[in-house]
Amino acid sequence: MTTYIARFTAKHSTVQIEQHSIFIWQQESGEVDKALLTDKIKRESSLHFFRLVAKENCSIEQDDISISVWKTQPFSG
Repeated sequence: MTTYIARFTAKHSTVQIEQHSIFIWQQESGEVDKALLTDKIKRESSLHFFRLVAKENCSIEQDDISISVWKTQPFSG
């Protein structure tokens, strides 16, 4: 298994705050599958971020979040 790090931005369709962050995950060595990575970021990071910052009556769903991955690389930290 190789540990990777990604820099990303997440936007929600109605919440006017953007999430700028990094994400660390492990996978078998090889090419990073961007589709799987964006789904993993949504599920494990951005969904919780937007639920934290949104108003109580605002529904936050994964389908309302868009992810832009700017850079990925192996991580040895």
